[in-house]
Amino acid sequence: MSNSTLDKAQKGRLVTIINLPFGELRAHLIRLGITEGDSIKCIERLPGGTIVIQKNRQEIAIGYDLAKKIKIILH
Repeated sequence: MSNSTLDKAQKGRLVTIINLPFGELRAHLIRLGITEGDSIKCIERLPGGTIVIQKNRQEIAIGYDLAKKIKIILH
């Protein structure tokens, strides 16, 4: 396992969120149900850097700039 950021997650990989950005971005992610300690799966990497993640049965698209600010552990 190694620490990285969400923008480095590979398609099909399971990752654990260890740190979210502060402020408004953090509040927005929490409203979407994304919190520190969550295990999520990277299900798609779209052109332009957008990452589509899956938590439980919910799919969420996260832009590249935001994904660079979310720290994860790669499994």
